[in-house]
Parts: sequence; structure tokens; C-alpha cells
Amino acid sequence: MACAAARSPADQDRFVCIYPAYLNNKKTIAEGRRIPISKAVENPTATEIQDVCSAVGLNAFLEKNKMYSREWNRDAQYRGRVRIQLKQEDGSLCLTQFPSL
Repeated sequence: MACAAARSPADQDRFVCIYPAYLNNKKTIAEGRRIPISKAVENPTATEIQDVCSAVGLNAFLEKNKMYSREWNRDAQYRGRVRIQLKQEDGSLCLTQFPSL
């Protein structure tokens, strides 16, 4: 436990993970969608998610070879996840308009 407490929120392994399935309006909640259908989009890719996050000023990086565990389709279109930094080294928010995702 002491090791986990000493890690900084700015470490890349502490960034928030977003998989395309979280935002896909074609998925059910059981299949991994985490937002309402009215706010979801059709078949987003990890690259598109990274582009949008970078455009609004978030520190985001793409991990191309990662797969969401509930995703049954192994095509390249469904691969990838985006890691996003929400907190700085001192624990304060990177962007105050995004307190959480």
C-alpha cells in the first residue's frame, strides 16, 4: 500500500483509460457502453478519441495494441485505448472544466 500512495497522479499508469466501446451507441451497457445513447457516437475509434481530447487541451496518448475485454471483435478498427491525464503532479485538475470523465 505504501508504494501506491507514493505514486504521483501525473504518472502515465495513473491516467484514466477510455476504450471506444465506452462511447459507442451501437453497444449496450452489458457490452461496455458507459454513457447515455443520446451522448454516444457511432463506432468511434481510439484515434478519434485521442484527437478530440488533444483538441480540447487534455494530455492524451494512444495505446494501439490494447483491447477492451468485452469486445468480441478483434479487428483493427476496435483496437486501442486512450489514456488521459486529469490531475497534475500536485493533485490539482489539469483542466477545471473536466473534473471527471
